Amino acid sequence: MSDFKKHLEDKLDNPKFKQEWDNLELRYTIIKQLIKLRNSYNLSQTQLAKKIGTTQAVISRIENGTTNIGIDFLEKIARAFDKKVEFNLV
Repeated sequence: MSDFKKHLEDKLDNPKFKQEWDNLELRYTIIKQLIKLRNSYNLSQTQLAKKIGTTQAVISRIENGTTNIGIDFLEKIARAFDKKVEFNLV
């Protein structure tokens, strides 16, 4: 096991840390999916921004996790790729 994984396991024993980790997990899952989708179409951040009527800086902030993204914006991105947003509570 890597040092990082061991360290993470230890940290996840802390309930406050685990709660924060769980809170961020969905955000990072969405970000990873957006980056993967953009890359699968070989689009730069600038090209995606033009396609959905925003700026490269907004796409960068979303992909860096420094800004929150709403459902309306997710749907706008999905439509640009002829995709849809699905959501499940489990």
